[in-house]
Amino acid sequence: METKLTLRLNARVIERAKMYASKQKISLSKMIESYLDSLTRENEDKDNTSITPLVKSLSGVIDLPSDFDYRKEYGDYLMEKYK
Repeated sequence: METKLTLRLNARVIERAKMYASKQKISLSKMIESYLDSLTRENEDKDNTSITPLVKSLSGVIDLPSDFDYRKEYGDYLMEKYK
């Protein structure tokens, strides 16, 4: 069930939030709902770590070998970057 909520916020904050929501391709209402949901669930699910929908959608995107050493690869990347 959805219910309307009226908030009074600083105009600059609203504009920045609208731009952020637009870049994330979500509505401002959905962004605020997700934020409030995450705040209030924190106390309920303190011991239960859940995977967010974004992380679930990215799962399986990259197929790496079982012996892949991400620390070595990242170190090599940084060495190359800062030569």
